[in-house]
Amino acid sequence: MCADTPETTVDYRDTVFLPETDFPMRAGLPQREPEWLARWAEMGIYDRLRAKAADGSRVPFTLHDGPPYANGHLHIGHALNKTIKDMIVRSHQMMGRDARYVPGWDCHGLPIEWKIEEQYRAKGLNKDDVDIVTFRQECRRFAEGWVDIQREEFQRLGITGTWNDPYLTMDFHAESVIAQEFMKFVMNGSLYQGSKPVMWSPVEKTALAEAEVEYHDLTSHTIWVRFPVTAGDLAGASVVIWTTTPWTIPQNRAVSFGPGIAYGLYEIGDVAENATARTGEKIIVADALAASIFTAAKVESHTRLADVSAAALEGMTLAHPYAGIEGGAGEWDFDVPMLPGDHVTEDAGTGFVHTAPSHGDDDYQMGLKFGLPMTYNVEPDGSYRADLPLFGGLAIITAEGKEGPANVANIKALHGAGALLAKGKIKHSYPHSWRSKAPLIYRNTPQWFVAIDKDLNDGMDEHGTTIRQRALKSIEELVKFTPATGRNRLHAMIAQRPDWVLSRQRAWGVPLTCFTKAGAKPTDADFLLRDATVNARIADAFEAEGADVWYTEGFKEKMLGGLYDPAAYVLVRDVLDVWFDSGSTHAFVLRDRADGTADGIADVYMEGTDQHRGWFHSSLLQACGTKGRAPYRGVVTHGFTLDEKGMKMSKSLGNTIVPAEIVKDYGADILRLWVAQADYTSDQRIGKEILKGTADSYRRLRNTLRFLLGNLAGFTEAEKVAPAEMPELEQWVLHRLAELDQQVRKGYAAYDFQGVFQTLFTFCTVDLSSLYFDIRKDALYCDAPGALRRRAARTVLDILFHRLTTWLAPILVFTMEDVWLSRFPGADSSVHLQDMPETPADWLNEPLAAKWAQIRQVRRVVTAALEVQRTAKVIGASLEAAPVVHVEDKEVLAALKSVDFAGLCITSDLSLSADPAPSEAFRLPEVPGVGVVFELASGEKCERCWQILPDVGSHAHAGTCARCDAALS
Repeated sequence: MCADTPETTVDYRDTVFLPETDFPMRAGLPQREPEWLARWAEMGIYDRLRAKAADGSRVPFTLHDGPPYANGHLHIGHALNKTIKDMIVRSHQMMGRDARYVPGWDCHGLPIEWKIEEQYRAKGLNKDDVDIVTFRQECRRFAEGWVDIQREEFQRLGITGTWNDPYLTMDFHAESVIAQEFMKFVMNGSLYQGSKPVMWSPVEKTALAEAEVEYHDLTSHTIWVRFPVTAGDLAGASVVIWTTTPWTIPQNRAVSFGPGIAYGLYEIGDVAENATARTGEKIIVADALAASIFTAAKVESHTRLADVSAAALEGMTLAHPYAGIEGGAGEWDFDVPMLPGDHVTEDAGTGFVHTAPSHGDDDYQMGLKFGLPMTYNVEPDGSYRADLPLFGGLAIITAEGKEGPANVANIKALHGAGALLAKGKIKHSYPHSWRSKAPLIYRNTPQWFVAIDKDLNDGMDEHGTTIRQRALKSIEELVKFTPATGRNRLHAMIAQRPDWVLSRQRAWGVPLTCFTKAGAKPTDADFLLRDATVNARIADAFEAEGADVWYTEGFKEKMLGGLYDPAAYVLVRDVLDVWFDSGSTHAFVLRDRADGTADGIADVYMEGTDQHRGWFHSSLLQACGTKGRAPYRGVVTHGFTLDEKGMKMSKSLGNTIVPAEIVKDYGADILRLWVAQADYTSDQRIGKEILKGTADSYRRLRNTLRFLLGNLAGFTEAEKVAPAEMPELEQWVLHRLAELDQQVRKGYAAYDFQGVFQTLFTFCTVDLSSLYFDIRKDALYCDAPGALRRRAARTVLDILFHRLTTWLAPILVFTMEDVWLSRFPGADSSVHLQDMPETPADWLNEPLAAKWAQIRQVRRVVTAALEVQRTAKVIGASLEAAPVVHVEDKEVLAALKSVDFAGLCITSDLSLSADPAPSEAFRLPEVPGVGVVFELASGEKCERCWQILPDVGSHAHAGTCARCDAALS
């Protein structure tokens, strides 16, 4: 080689401390997550967490699980629900609590019984032909099978809990406790048998709870019917009613009017062809509704003759539209009273309400007030009783859930009797069964009720003497609601609700464990047998053999033997509303289990917003009757899941999202991240495009964590630097961590997972990846191992690692385990055994934060100016620049001079000037007083760190700068 030949470039790549980690860029979650699940099961990690509290140092925290039905694969709503619960439990555990979670299942009730009936119908079998115990055992086996399936599906989502020992409402102990809780209502006198209209499913042949009802549009017949005035000055005129349920006309026992409504007597003039209105007839209707009535009746002209006062109406007697009808056998030959009712409005109809006390709540209340007779014309299958004249046996709703002939038959009969003024159809919201999807009817039937306004005299009067008082006071004073709107919703429901219907005419459930006196009336004092010894016998029998024993031959005799004459009592065959089962879970889960609570009260119940009328509601009523207060201190509510267009998911629309498919395609952590990113207090949308966005957020976060791991390779305690010795940039990061620690803990405590994740995600992508990591790459890669700056940076990375992994572990349970084990492998190692590290309060440094806010603002202007040059291809990297930064504010300029601002801007050199910026300087309007003049860096490029500096080439190691030469030495 001659003297003029340049020295060959030296390869310094092996001397640079590039990131080293086995943590993969691609997560492979669908394939790898099952491995972590198996590992956690082998470790017994849930039990290890309980052992951490064995010394009593951790305050218990209990989320009580609202039980799903064990009757099918999980849907996306299940996944949302259980994931939120899991985040609550895990976050409170990692914040130092003993967070317990016992998963449970609702195993009784119509949802499961309906499935077995469907199987019977498919085979051409009739449930009623099967022994009831045999049928119940089929229901039990069905539920057991689905519990196992759902348990596996829930666990696959990373949900922690006592999966090896969940609670089931069909366990013998649970059935015994449910019966005992019911018998408390027997003993305190609040249970009674009454006959009143309830929401009834003709398809399922049972009463339904409000929570089992959903509303869909239905096109109904609508009719205007004449009730002739039989006596007085207005005899010969007709009062006109309007109804959308023609089938209820045979049950009419009164007509109600509104005392404050203006009524008029009208004479009909000309009518259109085919009208059923008659010229010259006189009708009484509300003035505000007269025009719409005449339109419907095809009346072309009319005359208002006179006012009709409330006093005149109240003294009026009407005839039933079917009075004297041929074939009626005198069934309807009675007087129909006119009665004042506050429920009557002039919003629609005629201003008069046809009142059938057996088929509507307002009607029933009118019946109670005025002593109207109840009718029993409608059978459990939704058909008229066989001996009802004219209509016997006709179905209102068929077994298939379709409209039967009853409505049309009544319309024809009314027309034939001359009572039909007009008819039409209307599309309106109507109650349907949420299982069979068939329309419901209000039907009068003997049912068992709990009186919620009865003084209980049970000695638990701290929050009121009645169930309603206790429930309302619990809502107002004892329970925190998230979101807060849940309080008003539940309060309004409790304040307005009628007595609680407990009975169902089904087979699969806990029976109403009571006996009635043969021949006694429900109003008799001795109608119900109330005996603590009998109750104890029943509870013991259920504990030993389960509730099936109630239906076995001779059970009544065993329970009453030696105490009462069994022949003198009747064993009740109804089963309890399944909401009573789940409402009682606080007793056999929170109170009775070793992992329950000392007072039988949960810290939080968390379910969907529909549970304000479901589990939140029934649990509140049940506990207020047996504990004297709500069984929870907090209620958290989430919304429903919708497709990407905001449509409700349904199989018929083909827009359902199955959790198992998301897990298969993306992994459970992506599904969990979707939950964390959503505002669960409202309805959430999910679909392929949304999940793609979620996966992108996940990748960005994963890259941040991978950078941490790569740059912590080989880190030891000996490297650590005390905060006071760190450069200001590291101290600023610690300040941000102190802020975040408060925000994260506060967010988790408030169940604000969206806020927690968004805060952390923004920190990772903006403060770390785009700022701190970007700036400190140079020091981490190129500073000498013992350099203070590099050691401080690695110390901060270690601090970041411990906080980010534990802060994010409740959300990304699998990924944070992967991150943790990448650094701390071992058979007993797990991030989920850690607590969130305590963060020193003295890390907070507001003056420093204010200073660095100014520095970052100026840095924004510099980086934007360099990006202009990069886009113009003047430079390829910011290290090629040495800009001049003009700063007008002296305080800001001083702040910039106190730090390595060139390093912060990732330039090889940088000049700061107090001189006014020249006109060609680059500026950002939102950062006034700062201008940047671009200059190229002078010198040669360091072969190791790539900075362009004047001293490169003047050191012992060829082609290096002073810093790199020293590091290599």
